[in-house]
Amino acid sequence: MERPKPRLLGEILKSRFGLAGERLDEALAVQREKGGRIGDILVRLGYVKEDAVLEALGEQLGVPYARHLSAADVDKTLAAKVPIAFAKRFEVLPLREAGGVVQVATAHPSATGPLDDLRLLLAKPVAPVVASARAILACIHQAYERSGDSAEQVIEDLGAETLDRLATALEEEPRDLLEAADEAPIIKLVNSLLFEAVKKRASDIHIEPFERELSIRYRIDGVLYNVLTPPKRLQASIISRIKIMAGLNIAEKRLPQDGRIGIKIAGRDVDIRVSAIPTAHGERLVLRLLDKGNLLLKLSEIGLQPDRLATLDQLIRLSHGIVLVTGPTGSGKTTTLYAALNTINAPDKNIITIEDPIEYQLRGVGQMQINPKITLTFAAGLRSILRQDPDVIMVGEIRDGETAEIAIHASLTGHLVFSTLHTNDAAGAVTRLLDMGIEPFLVASSVVAIVAQRLVRVLCPACRQAYRPTPAELAKLGIGSFRPLPAEPGPGPDPATSEMFFKAGGCPECLDTGYRGRIGIYEILVMDDEVRALILAKADANTIKARAVERGMTTLREDGARKVLDGVTTTEEVLRVTAEDVT
Repeated sequence: MERPKPRLLGEILKSRFGLAGERLDEALAVQREKGGRIGDILVRLGYVKEDAVLEALGEQLGVPYARHLSAADVDKTLAAKVPIAFAKRFEVLPLREAGGVVQVATAHPSATGPLDDLRLLLAKPVAPVVASARAILACIHQAYERSGDSAEQVIEDLGAETLDRLATALEEEPRDLLEAADEAPIIKLVNSLLFEAVKKRASDIHIEPFERELSIRYRIDGVLYNVLTPPKRLQASIISRIKIMAGLNIAEKRLPQDGRIGIKIAGRDVDIRVSAIPTAHGERLVLRLLDKGNLLLKLSEIGLQPDRLATLDQLIRLSHGIVLVTGPTGSGKTTTLYAALNTINAPDKNIITIEDPIEYQLRGVGQMQINPKITLTFAAGLRSILRQDPDVIMVGEIRDGETAEIAIHASLTGHLVFSTLHTNDAAGAVTRLLDMGIEPFLVASSVVAIVAQRLVRVLCPACRQAYRPTPAELAKLGIGSFRPLPAEPGPGPDPATSEMFFKAGGCPECLDTGYRGRIGIYEILVMDDEVRALILAKADANTIKARAVERGMTTLREDGARKVLDGVTTTEEVLRVTAEDVT
């Protein structure tokens, strides 16, 4: 007796998912002319969704369909038996064993070769489960992240290695660090350090040599944490490996060097800036990590209260003037400027930036990297930008009087200019410009607003702990001594009915730090006639700040107090970042 022929995929799509017959005929004509799978052609033409094709394919082959996959569905002992390169190439992933049969997610259930290979690798029968290639690849990255060796484990494994084996460390970088399971030990160690840094959301890796040890620290949410102390004998190999990856001269150990590493970790592109300087006990390295996959933040996501958000949104839409963002290194100034540019970016605007370095690629924005070696400084680049008919200009930093003067003249000739300064508060930016030799009337007529900011760590919502603050703590924040804060909706308790604060706890989700992520606190000094008069009279920063506060400016400390009342951060965080602003 003959077995019935399986239904055609197109017929299943017509009966189950309402595919019109004429559209199927059109796709079949394309297939006859150009070849290819009928399901792929229908998806490309936009006639059906990928999920519908996969579900129909499963029905055609008698195979179950998994709409969603997660790393929790994967048995890591099974995944460890399958090389990640094989899993990614053929888009297959073993999920779990049931009744002696291993269920395998596959994007191509009709391709029997990879399934046969898995049967041999796992030494068990396999049963395919249809899933999308996108879901399988995402699950592969999550599953193999969980099963990767830690840096500490790699250090333990190195104990038995010979110096000859270590000498093979300087090999070519693999395509994805998760695929480096069979690499030489030093490569495994460096890859593990980079992988764990990305996994723990570190912004920097510090590799510091001392007399008898090598210290490795991660900066997470602005705070440094010790993570590893490798044996001193590994120092030269670790540093040489990183210098090779960054394209630096490994023979030169007496001069500072800078380089870059572009790598992929778990499918994410990560750009790393490497700085090496000589010290008494060897070269000290700092690696700055930038995850290119992180989306640019919007102005509404950086921590501005609604009234200040509305103010800043109006300021960045002006036709001319200078908007300055001030704060110390690492206070999020560049992120704020990128968010502003992203907000106003449109086809009818010509936006050009000059930066050091270019940290994010902005679609539709011309971005220039300074290069002092060929005399391309901020000032020189700014002069050139003015000949490019810009509407909006961003200058990464005003470092000298020449750059400040050109930026001011650009604003006075009909351009909107964004830039940064290193000052403690908004009023201090005025005196800094005057100290650079800029005439008071130029500052008063060109600067439209100054934004000062800091970053505070955000309490982990999973483990934050409520408590009642003492009067001394309230006094430190200035609550009760400054004018009442405006009532604004927030996730925490209402200060009018409660005085509950929150403090950091510690759980696996926040790596036992009590904090997860950072948010900005801000003060915005908008130039009005009274402030301009004080600038023309060369008043000091304290006088300008006092007058601005009288006219309603919220200070950094006050904005921080609002976020403490809302349960977003802690008193300690606000005091830590605003301590230098106490007068």
